Amino acid sequence: MNVTKKLRGLSRELIALRIANELEDGTYVNLGIGIPTLVSDWIEGRDIVLQAELGMLNTGPLASKDDVEQDLINASCQPVTELPGSCYFSENESFSMIRGGYMDTAVLGALQVSEKGDLAGWNNPGRGLPDNIGNIGGSMDLAVGAKKVIIAMMHVTNDGEYKIVKKCSYPLTAEGVVDLIVTDLSVIEVTPKGLLLREVAPGLTAADVQSVTEPKLIVSPDLKEIQF
Repeated sequence: MNVTKKLRGLSRELIALRIANELEDGTYVNLGIGIPTLVSDWIEGRDIVLQAELGMLNTGPLASKDDVEQDLINASCQPVTELPGSCYFSENESFSMIRGGYMDTAVLGALQVSEKGDLAGWNNPGRGLPDNIGNIGGSMDLAVGAKKVIIAMMHVTNDGEYKIVKKCSYPLTAEGVVDLIVTDLSVIEVTPKGLLLREVAPGLTAADVQSVTEPKLIVSPDLKEIQF
């Protein structure tokens, strides 16, 4: 279904900032492709260790033009910087960390998220490719291996389609793994009772967010403007 209503929300950078503020000190975090990589620019000076699945621990912010080292990259193949104590290892060791449950939080992008926390993020049928072809990467391992999964995405597609849906129509990455959804319009927690709307972007109401969300939202009694 096409959502005709267009709402003004947060930039990609502010979505990343909101997620950075959700992360706890003393934790190990993996950032997925897209908006999640921007989170690295907002945690400098904090006790958060970022892991790049290609084999780097304690990555820093995205590299500026003068600091680019092509061998130091994140999941989106963007150059990143080193922080004191950075170390390097094989992808075998990297995925042992992920599959072994050592990642406290995974921040991932998504094509769709269902009201039950199902995640679809590796195959977009709209591209006309077969169901078994897509961008798999490490998202399936991270989705089931991390203790907490946060989704960073725009609230609707470029064509105005729902991304937060009753049931995913795209091939699933993993079932029931999503804990929190942060979009340009809202912060939504996945609970056993349904999707809890906790925060809305400045100038928006719960009704605005509901109008571009397919499942019925539970509005928190403490609903507030997105906090940074």
